[in-house]
Amino acid sequence: MMKVQVISRENIQPSSPTPNHLKKFNLCLLDQLIPAPYAPIVLFYPNLDDVKAREKSALLKKSLAVTLSSFYPLAGRFKDELSIDCNDQGVNYVTTNVKCHLIDFLHEPNLESISQFLPCQPPFKELGAGDCVTNIQINVFECGGIAIGLCIAHKVLDGAGLSTFLKSWAGLVQCPNLLANYFFPAESLWLRDTCMTMWSSMFKKGNFVTKRFVFSASAIDNLKVMSTRPYIKYPTKVEVVSSFMWKCLVSNKRSTSSLLTHIVNLRKRAAPALPENILGNLIWLSSAKKTAKHDMELPDLVNQVRKSISRIDDHYVKMLRSDEGCSLMRKSLKEIGDFCTKGASHYGFSSWCKFGIYDIDFGFGKPIWVSSISSRCSFFMNLVILMETRCVDGIEAWVTLDEEEMNMLVGCQELLVFASVDPSPLPLYLPRSGRLHTR
Repeated sequence: MMKVQVISRENIQPSSPTPNHLKKFNLCLLDQLIPAPYAPIVLFYPNLDDVKAREKSALLKKSLAVTLSSFYPLAGRFKDELSIDCNDQGVNYVTTNVKCHLIDFLHEPNLESISQFLPCQPPFKELGAGDCVTNIQINVFECGGIAIGLCIAHKVLDGAGLSTFLKSWAGLVQCPNLLANYFFPAESLWLRDTCMTMWSSMFKKGNFVTKRFVFSASAIDNLKVMSTRPYIKYPTKVEVVSSFMWKCLVSNKRSTSSLLTHIVNLRKRAAPALPENILGNLIWLSSAKKTAKHDMELPDLVNQVRKSISRIDDHYVKMLRSDEGCSLMRKSLKEIGDFCTKGASHYGFSSWCKFGIYDIDFGFGKPIWVSSISSRCSFFMNLVILMETRCVDGIEAWVTLDEEEMNMLVGCQELLVFASVDPSPLPLYLPRSGRLHTR
C-alpha cells in the first residue's frame, strides 16, 4: 500500500522583501464569485534523467523564492475578506517521501488517495484572517519521481492565474499583472452574499463520488462531426465534450428541466483583451437551459452551450465593468438560482484546457499527468472539471455526482462508446519495466 510520510514543513519566503507601499493587496470584485477555498491540482513528474530528488527539491525552493518576489500576494496572509497582508511570511511548503514507485501508482491510480499529495486535506475549511494564501507539497517517490500538489486560495487565483504562476515558477513567463482590482474594484461583499444565495440552490446532500471519463482525440473528432450542422460550424472540444456529457447526464431525466453552467474566462472576451497574466478571478458564469420541451439531440445541446458562452462577449464584459454591472450580475445570478430552486437539475462545468499546464518544466522534464482530486463527501454539487490529457488533444472529465446518479452515468452505453472510465494516465507505449523505475 502507498504511504506518504511528511519529512519537513517550512515557509518559503520571497527572495526579495515586498516594498512597504505594496504590503496591502486588494482583491477584486469577481474574487467573491467562487465559494471553494481551493481548486487543488497535482502535477506528476517521472524521474527520466536520474537527477537526485535532493537536487530537484533545492531547485524548486530556489526558483519559488525568486518567483514569489513578483507574486508577493501568494506569500502573504489574508487580512480580511477583501485584502491580503503581503507580509512575506511565505508559502507553506511541505516535503514528503512516498513509499511507492510512481509508475505503480499511475498504473491504476486511486482517485481518493490523490489528496494525500496535497498540503491541505479535504474537506477544506473556509479561509479567514491570518490564513496562508499558498500551500505546496513536494512528494518524492521511491523511484525519484515527484508529485507537486498545490492548494492556492481560489479567491486569489483562477485557472489562468494558476497557469501564470506555475509558468513563472518554471521560468517560462515573467512578472504577473496585479491590477485585477482596477478592472473590477471591490468596496464591499455584496457579490459574495448574492452568490451564496445562488450556490445554496445548487449544493445538496448525498453520497458524492468522483470518476474520470477520458476522451481521446479521435473520439472528440467523432463528436465534432456528429455536432456539426449548418448553424454549428467548427465546434470546440470543450463545447462538444460539455454538451455530450450533459446529454448523457440528463438522459434518464427526460421529463425534467436541466441547467448547465460554465465558468468563462473574461480576459480574451474583453475589447481590448485584458492581460492574460492578470492574477485574480477574471471569470463569470454562462448558463444553458434545457426544459422538458427541448430536444435532446447533441447538435441542439452544443448550440445551447455555444450560445450561452458567446453571450459573454466584449459588450457583456463592458457592461459588467460599467455602472450597470451590479444590476447585471445580480440579475444573472438570480436567474440561475431561481431555475435551480424550481427543481431543475444543475451541472457545473469548468475547463482547465489551453492553460499549458503540461508545458510546466522545472528543469527535469514535463509532467506525465496533471490531476484534480476526488471529492467524496456528503454535501456537494454536480461538478465536471475538464482537463487536457498529456497529448493535449484529448480531455479528462473529472465528474463528481451523487453515487446513485454516478452509477447510472457509468452504465450509460452511449457515453462508453466515446469515453474510458478511470483509465491509467500512463502513455500506452510505456512498459511497466520502463525508465520510471530508475532512481
